[in-house]
Amino acid sequence: MSHRTTRRTVLKSTAAVAAVTLASPYVRGAYAAGTITMGCWDHWVPGANNALTKICNEWGEKNKVEIKIDYITSQGEKDKLTAAAEAQAGTGHDIMSHRDWNIRTHQRVLEPLNDVVDSMIKKYGPISPVAEYLAKNKGTWYGIPTTVGSQVKPCQTRFDLFKEHAGIDVQAMFPSDESKWDKATTDKWTWDAFLDAAQKLHKAGFPVGLPMGQTSDAVDWVGAFFNSMGVVFVDDKDNIKVNSDETRKALEYMKKLMAVNPPEVYAWDDAGNNRWMISGKGSSIMNPPSSWAVAKRDNPSVAEKIWHHPMPKGPKGRFVGQLPQFYGVWSFSKNKTAAKDLLLHISQKEQVAQLVEASFGYDLPSFKSMYDLPTWKTVGPPVGVSYGYPPRGDEQTSVFGAPARAEVGAQMYNQAINTVMVSKFTQGNEKLDDVIKWAEKELEGTLRA
Repeated sequence: MSHRTTRRTVLKSTAAVAAVTLASPYVRGAYAAGTITMGCWDHWVPGANNALTKICNEWGEKNKVEIKIDYITSQGEKDKLTAAAEAQAGTGHDIMSHRDWNIRTHQRVLEPLNDVVDSMIKKYGPISPVAEYLAKNKGTWYGIPTTVGSQVKPCQTRFDLFKEHAGIDVQAMFPSDESKWDKATTDKWTWDAFLDAAQKLHKAGFPVGLPMGQTSDAVDWVGAFFNSMGVVFVDDKDNIKVNSDETRKALEYMKKLMAVNPPEVYAWDDAGNNRWMISGKGSSIMNPPSSWAVAKRDNPSVAEKIWHHPMPKGPKGRFVGQLPQFYGVWSFSKNKTAAKDLLLHISQKEQVAQLVEASFGYDLPSFKSMYDLPTWKTVGPPVGVSYGYPPRGDEQTSVFGAPARAEVGAQMYNQAINTVMVSKFTQGNEKLDDVIKWAEKELEGTLRA
């Protein structure tokens, strides 16, 4: 049997609807001589794709199924365009990876995956509420959270610069052992403390680099900030709540913070903050370990001084932006039963551990019970650099758009209403009340749509 990985934009195949459901508990079938085609996100971290290919091919050999994988870049949204084309044509891969809101976008042509997800929850405990918000609708799961590509965006700090110029030792505050975290100490890591540090680092010539464009890195960290400040844009009953004292205080804070960022942050894409940190000019960004992994290869003297740790705390708590990825099985898949079994296999902790290791800790499972995997504690240099990457302590996950209905939240997120608000006020110097009125009109439009 041949097992190969090929790279294509769209796999042309004939769709056949298989009226097969899985019994509970999950029962593995026999798939001899079958084929599963997968369209997977092309990983940022060099070499990480190889681990997924290996896991899939091992399963394929055991079950006599040929696995064909296309790794599709997210640059230019090519992966989303491919998924959209397949959904419209009713033909393509059996399994497709979906980023952010894509499960909700395509749920009408996705196979329900309650059997797979429920078995995972039963085995590994509670799943991320962000994953549930993005992939579950009216009691039905249309996607299973992947480990590959799923991420949160906490602080990624140059601990040497913070210690020298701001007097803050982030390694001592957040050591690579959660049992040693002292609440009285971690409670001091607030947005006010971050602003004070950012001002000192800017004066020293090593500014923080926080993107304020309309791509996901910007939308995610700003969304987490607004949550920590108690800002609600639209609630779960379609009430627009953005005109509030909390919003005003948050924007006034942003006026001070963005003044000590490099001016180009308003034009950065998702690679901008990575390049800033890798260059050695940046003192802090909010990002997964991908920039550290590239710095390890391209600028080791920077990589060895990086530390991941939780976000600052606001009046309403400590939040970090989460962006899970998902696997979906198309309703027109030719091999649904085998596809579901493969996804269940990929999602087991033993396989997750391999994926996390291959990505140097970038890939993040949606089950907190898996945060004890050794990679985050042992990867380096410095050893333990990514221990604080998974949400630990009092850090909660969030996604901009919630708690609004997902259909509304998706529009808010994709239009980047939160970062546009900040840009209007901090870069455009528009009046605060005018910015809030603009946001209200935009939110009214999302509700009408």
